[in-house]
Amino acid sequence: MTPTDLAYTSAVQLAHMIRAKQISATEVVRATLARAQAVQAACNCFITISADQALRDAAAADQALAKAGAVGPLHGVPFHVKDLVNTQGVRTTFASYIHEHNVPAEDAACVRRLKDAGAILIGKTTTPEFGHMPYTEAPLFGRTRNAWAADRTSGGSSGGAAVALAAGVCPIGVGTDAGGSTRIPAACNGVVGFKQSAGVIPHDMAPEVFANVSSINPMARSVMDTALMLEAMAGQHAADPYSLGAPSSGFVAAASPGGSLVGMRIAWRPLLANTAIDGEVLEACEAAAMSLATLGASVEPVDDDMEPIEPMWFAYSSALWNARFRDLLPKWGNRLSPTLLRQMELGKDTTAEAVGRALLARTQLYRKVETWFARFDAIVMPTLTRTAIPIEERLFEPIEIEGSKIDTVRKAWYPYTHPFNLTGHPALTVPCGLHSDGLPMAIQLVGRRGEDWRLLRIAALFEQARPWTSNRPNIEGVT
Repeated sequence: MTPTDLAYTSAVQLAHMIRAKQISATEVVRATLARAQAVQAACNCFITISADQALRDAAAADQALAKAGAVGPLHGVPFHVKDLVNTQGVRTTFASYIHEHNVPAEDAACVRRLKDAGAILIGKTTTPEFGHMPYTEAPLFGRTRNAWAADRTSGGSSGGAAVALAAGVCPIGVGTDAGGSTRIPAACNGVVGFKQSAGVIPHDMAPEVFANVSSINPMARSVMDTALMLEAMAGQHAADPYSLGAPSSGFVAAASPGGSLVGMRIAWRPLLANTAIDGEVLEACEAAAMSLATLGASVEPVDDDMEPIEPMWFAYSSALWNARFRDLLPKWGNRLSPTLLRQMELGKDTTAEAVGRALLARTQLYRKVETWFARFDAIVMPTLTRTAIPIEERLFEPIEIEGSKIDTVRKAWYPYTHPFNLTGHPALTVPCGLHSDGLPMAIQLVGRRGEDWRLLRIAALFEQARPWTSNRPNIEGVT
């Protein structure tokens, strides 16, 4: 097996090889760290690489296998974690100078569970400061480049995680998502990103939990690896009330190959409160949606019945940013990201009434989405309206689609992702082809709350019928 083949070996296969002693965890981790250093030089997708700790953990994993034989489902498999999620003994900065030297005493619950399943942490991936935007850049570390094209954005805010996966650094990684932050970069870089139903993976780090829109998510190169992660990370936790009673098993079984989608009713929604989409993206996503009919599903196009969601999302989010960070401005304001500061300024006069209206609208949105599932088992739509946009951050300016300026990034590029953070429905993005510009395109699957297994089932059969994982970016300087 060549180093490149090893870099793109799935978590399922790596775990099997390590258990069968065809390769040691130490060999895997050494190769992963070498790949991480090369990709870091090309793409800047890590804030911290914890090489010494990873090698110690790999040696311990080999010793445990030699002694006991019975090990966890991810034993020896390397993973990385977005730098918004706590990792015991490994620096967690939130991409902010405020926390530049922060070293947590405990893991977040999801990280601890991955470690308990045998996975080995190799480092922390890049994110915009506090995950505040869909690009991945911050004063602390600079800018993260797309794995497929150095002049395009990685997406955000889990941009580093998506790039590291696409570039062959670890088969699995942890992201977060408060408005599309797992799904946007996954689509930009051609990997799988799953924002599961609210509470399936407990969010014990959410600063506000009862109206929370953020989640901690599995990211991988394949649907099965995504399911394997989800099964390891899921389960109730006292710190997250939404996790109580949430589904926590059956995900790997749902992602198993074979079978069909006979009897499943699927809607194809090309628009979601947007009027512009790249023609090639639309064609590819529609073909992907209709291909589900060849797997036995009934697929029906439906009209757009959605109002723009970004205003209510921004009212709530900007109020929280100001509540969390405004008191820090006198000391840290000149070292915070200009984009975070400007958004806080735009939202500083948001009234309690405006936030209340946003929460009322959120309830109506949830009820509207629920009506879709009276007729359908799942909804298919594009993930983004175009491929990855130019790398220069233009958060407050119009983006271009097919040469025309449309609207700002949040309103025009990913109208498909925001709604399901607000409603808590599961939403999974999976690649569906390459654009003529050489960049990945993706569809998004949305399902009923609590039916995460169903999305994994659809995605797994779609992936089996239209394989993608052999597609790999050509990254300058990385063998």
